Order: sequence, then structure tokens, then C-alpha cells
Amino acid sequence: MRLILAHLIQILVAGLGGLVFYWLGVPAAWLSGSAIAATLWGLTGWALPLPRALADAAMLTSGAAMGAAVTPAAIEAMGRYPGSLILLVFGVMAISAASSAWLVRISGWRKADAVLASVPGALSTVLAVAADRKAEVAAIAIVQNFRLFVLIALLPSLVVMTGGEGNAGALVGAGLPVESPGGMAFILLGGLVLGTVFKKLKVAAPILLGATIVSSVSHGTEFVTGVIPPAIATGGLVLIGLFIADRFRNLQRSTLRRALVSALGSFTVGMVVAALFASVAAWLAGVSFANGLVAFAPGGLEAMTVLALILGLDPLYVGIHHLVRFLGIGLVLPFLIGWLQRSRPEAAE
Repeated sequence: MRLILAHLIQILVAGLGGLVFYWLGVPAAWLSGSAIAATLWGLTGWALPLPRALADAAMLTSGAAMGAAVTPAAIEAMGRYPGSLILLVFGVMAISAASSAWLVRISGWRKADAVLASVPGALSTVLAVAADRKAEVAAIAIVQNFRLFVLIALLPSLVVMTGGEGNAGALVGAGLPVESPGGMAFILLGGLVLGTVFKKLKVAAPILLGATIVSSVSHGTEFVTGVIPPAIATGGLVLIGLFIADRFRNLQRSTLRRALVSALGSFTVGMVVAALFASVAAWLAGVSFANGLVAFAPGGLEAMTVLALILGLDPLYVGIHHLVRFLGIGLVLPFLIGWLQRSRPEAAE
């Protein structure tokens, strides 16, 4: 009972953080507010890791909510995206190169560690490769997590200032027709089954991706219409905020202080490059700069795709870009780091 109570308390804390941000009119209030509140709660030493079942439930409902935006009209619009996706490939390389150059030349990092810290997103893949290659895992984790945290905290406001739509603080799906119980059960159960298959195949964000695909196909074919009940979808965002905050626990403060300046410089350089590519990609795809900025932002697959949903952007456009980026990083990164360490033997010491 004590364990259950402790989990309920920290969920309540995260929810209150989202509610405060909602009252203050902060964009993406329920996600950014819960993540910040949960991170502060973690400093008390009373926080607990989010149970895997709750994290999966959050991903399931968020994926179902995102797929509801895939209408026949949205699918037709995908014909404009190939040029943007090609530009994404060059954008990822440019972001990584600029950020790693900062870490090597200004902060004095080893090349292989700098590349791992500069890869935009795919944190689980990055840390797995870092551990396998005996890299500076703690410092790399700080730089990667700092980037994600700043994006969640500040990017929503930046998007609104640059012309993003106004679904910044409201409950997700508020004012839209709600799915029937049968349709909702079909999407959630189907998403869970497909997500379990993806998990067996070691696919990134398997439950989120499974639910998104089932929901997208169902809504794109108009087999199912309507959205997940707003209260449920918003509760999922609060849990995702807790999931994000989990990444900041167990980091030693001494390591945090040393890596913070490196993280700030690396993030700033990478974000400037991302914004430049985003502006061109948005023009090519015929979408707003706000859509392009979130699609090219160097954040995690789950966080950035969900952020697009709650900011009223095009989650299909944003999600495709982040999925392509994630899969590309997962395929290329192990070979790249291996090559760097073979060409620089000191990097493997």
C-alpha cells in the first residue's frame, strides 16, 4: 500500500504541475508542467521510477490520440513530404556535426563521446552504444537529457511565438467528437497487440508506434472516427511527463555541474542549425515553420511527436520525420562510433 500511495502522490504532483502551467497559459502545459514538477519532486529523494505498465499506458493513449489526426485529407497531403524528408537526412548530419564540433573544440571532449552526445534524439540507442563502447556515459546522458528537457520546457512557447496553432494548454481533443466505446477498444487493443510485436522486434517506442499505426489506419480509412476522451488523453500526457523526468534521476550533481556548460553550448548550436533546415523543409513541404521546427528539433521521438499533437500541429508530418530520424540513427550510429574508435585508438581507452 505504501508503494501504491507513493506512486499516486508523485502522479498527483505531476498533474498539479500541469494544472499550474495550464492556469498560467503556458503552451503544452500538461506535458511540460508535469515533467518539470516531477523533476523537482525527484530532488526530494521520494520519487520512484514510473512503472513500465503506466508508461506503456501513456504511450498507448497518446498514440491513439495522434492517429486521430490522420484523415484522408492529411494522407493526401503526404505527397508534399519527400523533399522535406531528404532534407532531414542532411539536417541530422549538420546538427550532429555542429554540436560535436562545439564539444570537441570548446569543451575538450573526445571525438567519439562528442558524436554520441550530439546525436539528435534516440537516447536509448545512444546510451546503449556508449556503454558498449566504454564512452563517458554519464556526461553523454546529461547533454542528451538537457536537450530534451529544454525542448519540452521552452519549445512550446517558441512554437506559439512563431505562429503555431493555439491548442497550447487545453485538454487534448477538447471540443471534438469522442470515439465510440467499440472504436476506442479496437484502437487500444489493436495498438497494444501491434506494439507488443514491435517490442519483440526491438523497434523504437513500440507501444506508441503500434497505437499510432492502428489509430492512423482506422481514422485514415474512416473505419473509426472521433478522438480519445480528453481527460484520458491528458492523463497520458501527465504520465509521459513523469516518464521524461525519470531520465534525470540518479545523475550525480558533480557530473551535472561539469557537463552543464557543454550541454548548453551544444544544444544552442544544434538548435540554430535545426531551425535553418526547418525553415527550408517547411517551405518545401508547404507546412508552417512551427511544424518544421518541431519536426527538426533534436528531441526524442515520443516527446516531439506528442508535442506536435498538443500544440495543434500536424502530428503526421512531425511523427514521420522523427521516426525516420530515429531509425536512421539506430542503423548508422553503431558503425560510425566503431569507425571513429578504430581510427582513433585513444577514444576506446
